[in-house]
Amino acid sequence: MESEELLGGANLNGGEQKQEKKQSPLVSLEKDLAFYAESIKEVSVEIMVEGISTSPIFVAHQHEVKLGEMILNREELNTNWTIQASTLEEFIEKGVIKPEKKEHFLKNYKKPEEFMCVFVIVPEGANFIFYPYPTK
Repeated sequence: MESEELLGGANLNGGEQKQEKKQSPLVSLEKDLAFYAESIKEVSVEIMVEGISTSPIFVAHQHEVKLGEMILNREELNTNWTIQASTLEEFIEKGVIKPEKKEHFLKNYKKPEEFMCVFVIVPEGANFIFYPYPTK
């Protein structure tokens, strides 16, 4: 799923767009992911190099979540989103991804060297997005 789909058509380039009520909290997620990108990429590479998993997944949330290990705390960093590092294996083990859906997930999983796989949890539900690391 592309970030545009998850953000419900919000303009990802920072442009103004009329919103009915208040701005979606997911707009702040893009800002935080850009800010966190270097740290997330370092953890992703570490997970793969250490042989923990070939499919790192990062959990973005604003509440308490018992999935993965916290790597970026929004309260400590004065940001909107907390990020936890996890893996495809943990998602299967905890039942977030059913074992029979593993191959489907892997077909859609983008190169972890180029994209962070983020499981975004909001009050309305949760979904995966693949957010590109900034190019230098």
